[in-house]
Amino acid sequence: MSSGGFHVHGPHDHAVEHATHGHGDHAAAHGADSNSSMNKIAMFTAIVATVGAIFAYMGGATQANAGLLKNDAAIKKTEASNQWNYFQSKSTKQSLAELARDLTPAETEKAKYQGKIDRYEKEKNEIKAVAEKLEADAHAFDQKSEAQMHQHHRWAQATTALQVAIALAAIALLTKKKWLEYGMYGVAAVGLGVGALAALHI
Repeated sequence: MSSGGFHVHGPHDHAVEHATHGHGDHAAAHGADSNSSMNKIAMFTAIVATVGAIFAYMGGATQANAGLLKNDAAIKKTEASNQWNYFQSKSTKQSLAELARDLTPAETEKAKYQGKIDRYEKEKNEIKAVAEKLEADAHAFDQKSEAQMHQHHRWAQATTALQVAIALAAIALLTKKKWLEYGMYGVAAVGLGVGALAALHI
């Protein structure tokens, strides 16, 4: 009630004023908690995004390495195949020399062909050693490539988990659901765990 420009408070006005102040204090406290939670989630998101970027880079690097190693394996296999073809050519020449030696009546001719046969045998053994070494190198490159691809898959799994954690963080910010916060921390922990396995080549 107003009188002469002055506002006179009634009992009802006091009650409303008290309720308003009380609600304001509660809202301020709730707002502070909410801001603290939002800051934590924002910090979490920034850290996880940074780690995720590192994991993604490592995943790309290991995939590239796997491709290069697979290419090296293919080159070694081609070189080994060429050596085996060369080996086969020497074997054919040796067989022809053996046939000529057996068919010729002259002992001097037999000795000449025998010399060729011995030379072909020696050359075949050298070629075989080179071919087997190239095959072993190709196998080693294949194994290294597979190891790199396994590591790449680990990095990719870790990156995906961190991306899911970031998505959960965004939803947690919008919905203010506490269980989503716990979920984002849990998924991020899984991602970091898988990243550790990738770093340890497990």
